[in-house]
Amino acid sequence: MNWAEISIQTATEGIEIVCGFLMAHGVSSVMIEDAADFENFLQDTTIHWDYVDEDLMKLTTAPTVIKFYLPDNPQGYETLNAVKRDLPHLQEGQEIDLGSLEISLTYKEEEDWETAWQKYYHPIVVSPRLAVVPEWEKYDAPAGQTVLRMNPGMAFGSGSHDTTRLCLQFLDGLSLSGLSVLDMGCGSGILSIAALLMGAKSVSAVDIDQLAVKIAHENAALNGCDDGRLSICCGNVLEDAALADEIGAESYDIIVANIVADVIKAMAPLFARYLKADGTLVVSGIITERAEEVTSCLEVHGFAVSELREGNGWAAAVLKRA
Repeated sequence: MNWAEISIQTATEGIEIVCGFLMAHGVSSVMIEDAADFENFLQDTTIHWDYVDEDLMKLTTAPTVIKFYLPDNPQGYETLNAVKRDLPHLQEGQEIDLGSLEISLTYKEEEDWETAWQKYYHPIVVSPRLAVVPEWEKYDAPAGQTVLRMNPGMAFGSGSHDTTRLCLQFLDGLSLSGLSVLDMGCGSGILSIAALLMGAKSVSAVDIDQLAVKIAHENAALNGCDDGRLSICCGNVLEDAALADEIGAESYDIIVANIVADVIKAMAPLFARYLKADGTLVVSGIITERAEEVTSCLEVHGFAVSELREGNGWAAAVLKRA
């Protein structure tokens, strides 16, 4: 089915009025892009933002827009015509400025919405012995190379981001045969699955997002790793003491944590608690400007950096017990 994406430019103060107007015309679902709202989000003092994508930063100066979708059929046309007919009169009697109320229309195909994101993902050769390949792509692997099939969906971790790639390169350089691994913040499950494909005996994984856990299970099945060697749970180990104890019921040979700097620092005591005396810690998701800050925090908790790598503004490190 084809759809029409309709955008209405307004002002921050006019969002509620325009949304009410659309609801009165039978439009119950909208998307709001508001520069003021995004600016307040970035200034939230309870969150430390290491990095904000340039495309997202453009939202701080973008006009306020309300978007909604109508089917490309007679009912959709009727709704659109009613909106276009009545919209110019919405400002009448209003004391606040509703903005330009300019309306624009773009046609979309439902199939495009469902699969458009896939065009950004292509096979990634991590090393001669490991490649990450999207589920929908054809790939002829050379002899001796393991192929990790991925469908990241809405979860982080496709192998294309530098933080994930750095972790994969570190794992590729380790001897994983027969070892136990803990993946803190598993996302799509890519690091957990890579560890198993490269010989790990077992992997325990955790993520705060239930959707990520679901996708990680699906990707594990896609790679034949749903055979009892991988266990995944959902929760916040920094707030749930019972979960932290459950994960810590055993110690691990290797811990990987591809998260963000502040969470890595907060988890430092857990890393020290969970890792075996001769174990290896791999951390990533750190902007290069904060690499020293994070490694210093980990050193306080008994770790020593054995290798640090950087790529496109991101840093990852391998650490051992000091």
